[in-house]
Amino acid sequence: MNYTLHQLQVFLKITQTKSITKAAEELHLTQPAVSIQLKNLQDQFEIPLTEVLGRQLYITDFGKEIALAAQNIIDEVYNINYKTLSFKGILSGKLKICVVSTGKYVMPYFLSNFINKNRGVELEMDVTNKLKVIKSLKNNEVDFALVSTLPSGIDVYSEELLPNKLFLVGTSFDDDLDVLKADGFIGESPMIYREEGSATRIAMENYIKLRGIDVKMKLQLTSNEAVKQAVIAGLGLSIMPLIGLKNELENRSIKIIPAKNLPISTNWTLIWLKGKKLSPAANAYLDFIRSEKSTICETHFSWINQY
Repeated sequence: MNYTLHQLQVFLKITQTKSITKAAEELHLTQPAVSIQLKNLQDQFEIPLTEVLGRQLYITDFGKEIALAAQNIIDEVYNINYKTLSFKGILSGKLKICVVSTGKYVMPYFLSNFINKNRGVELEMDVTNKLKVIKSLKNNEVDFALVSTLPSGIDVYSEELLPNKLFLVGTSFDDDLDVLKADGFIGESPMIYREEGSATRIAMENYIKLRGIDVKMKLQLTSNEAVKQAVIAGLGLSIMPLIGLKNELENRSIKIIPAKNLPISTNWTLIWLKGKKLSPAANAYLDFIRSEKSTICETHFSWINQY
């Protein structure tokens, strides 16, 4: 056997993405370069690592076993690097965070100073939907998760970071629209929803149900950005988190529509599993958040107080 660490890293990325093209994109390599590394690794085994059916790449059972071994090898290499840095008195290690999609407007501001001051810490941040965030947390695949509503059926510790407000928004309406008329206004307009399982979708559905509003037309999109662009284009109204609307509210491409019992208020909250033994990097980050979150909120998010 004469496989290299680079070959293992490339193969591991292929198993994660189930695609040579996507693996190449994430590794910032060309597609032929990834294919060559996969072939060179495969040539050292008599049993196939992958197979192609139709146009879809599949990882064989043997390939999955090799991927697990590759992950362990790569983790040990990282540990050697981290231990070297630790002996130099430098905080090191991986910090793994999973963030619900709208949280991409929040989390970077609560990370930048910490990462810039601790160059030995390697950040892995996955931005995805709520269901995958909770799954990653339950499977102990991450140190922390950022959510806007606390999950049920899982014991977690939590640290509130920032208020989260959801407003009814649109592009063209009477600025003096009476709040009492808003329910009818909602019912007459197409409503743009996030995908099933989204915390924003759940909050929106609960609000409409509570108000007894009959929504005549629905559109469903799979990201906050897609919903925002649809609202700007005039496809309908939506109930959206304020945090992602700063520029659009300032340039008036989106407007807040007055409506009874809005905004819906929750909190952007960092959570982690009870009983989890946090790494030195994760513990240091938690200390950083507790000491710096007020300053971060004042510096970057004071604008939300005007709404």
